[in-house]
Amino acid sequence: MLISCLFFGLTACHNSSEEESLVQKAKKIHENVITIDTHCDINVKNFTDDRNYTQDISSQVTLPKMEKGGLDVAWFIAYTGQKELNEEGYEKAYQQAMDKFHAIHRLTEEYAPDQIELALTSDDVRRIYKSGKKVAMIGVENGYPIGEDIDRVKQFYDLGARYLSLAHNGHSQLADSNTGEEDDEWLHDGLSDLGKEVLAELNKYGIMADVSHPSKETMRDIIALSKAPIIASHSSARALCDHSRNLDDEQLLWLKENGGVVQTVAFASYLNTEKAERMKELVQKEYEKQAEKMDFTVLSEDELKELSSDERKNYQEEWKEIRQQTKDSGHIDSLYEHGDPVSVSDLVDHIDYMVDKIGIEHVGISSDFDGGGGIYGWNDASETFNVTLELVKRGYTEEEIKMLWGENLLRVMDEVQALAEYGG
Repeated sequence: MLISCLFFGLTACHNSSEEESLVQKAKKIHENVITIDTHCDINVKNFTDDRNYTQDISSQVTLPKMEKGGLDVAWFIAYTGQKELNEEGYEKAYQQAMDKFHAIHRLTEEYAPDQIELALTSDDVRRIYKSGKKVAMIGVENGYPIGEDIDRVKQFYDLGARYLSLAHNGHSQLADSNTGEEDDEWLHDGLSDLGKEVLAELNKYGIMADVSHPSKETMRDIIALSKAPIIASHSSARALCDHSRNLDDEQLLWLKENGGVVQTVAFASYLNTEKAERMKELVQKEYEKQAEKMDFTVLSEDELKELSSDERKNYQEEWKEIRQQTKDSGHIDSLYEHGDPVSVSDLVDHIDYMVDKIGIEHVGISSDFDGGGGIYGWNDASETFNVTLELVKRGYTEEEIKMLWGENLLRVMDEVQALAEYGG
């Protein structure tokens, strides 16, 4: 019995020592590499004098969270939702996009110029990183706000945009969306004629074309017509999770041949839909338990539509407070700790798969924070180190981790900009 106890004690000690060694190795690597997250959504309400990213507000990305987690570069997103394809819709989306551009500029030029700076090139990224400041970059999610005025591509470029997706959830005037798979309804069967003109403008000015939301046929057209490599700014492997937002093996091979990069996304339902749905149901039950304790009736979507705007607003505020109380109680944390949530391990499973399929030089990392992203272990920027730790545990070298965390993306951006310098 004594020998048995000694054996297990030594084994536990050895395992603990090995774990600590891996952590220390990962910390050193994490400090040495430039960590780039290519997709962080923003809300302009968090870019004001009174409330902004210099404070540790509830957003998944803030400067304090970036500092704590060792996230060096955040691509902030000028996102606009897909609406009607008419002049009114285009103009409203254009104003929304401009508001987001201006918000990012306020952060880097007014609120925190000593803490974060906007980068336009890979040289900027390296210079700012060496200075000790955080790096902001800008991507445009949805070409809808371009409307029918292709001169806006140059305007977006001048404001700092360095990638642009020609569609989001719903077909735009430029391209079909992946959402067409749901009912097999398509508007252009890929790129529209206007979309082809916009793609040429992207090549001309050195803006990376992003294929994370457009349809497979749109991606086929973009690769056929683009003179430069492309990116998927926040997508994962469809072979592991059959979601239209992910890239299937054929698309991954297209991307490899094109010389582009796919930024593996930490979005639970794009990594493992079944696990994500199970956890969502468990969390919802906890919220409903708290609501019942407070004599609050949870309404269905149809019931919610029947409320007046004031009633709906009051309902949503009270429901938000109940959910926050449930989180503060620790019940949700306990569910994730003892359950089977989508985690950093699932994210790296997708990285492993795509590295094996198309080569490590074509794979990167993204979060989709503040846009639905976030998984157990990497639920905000403060937990960024956990991704590096998992990569180390899987046997990736420092050089390989450097490529995944940003060098691949910077390489593509350099190639896109070099081609633009020669006239597109």
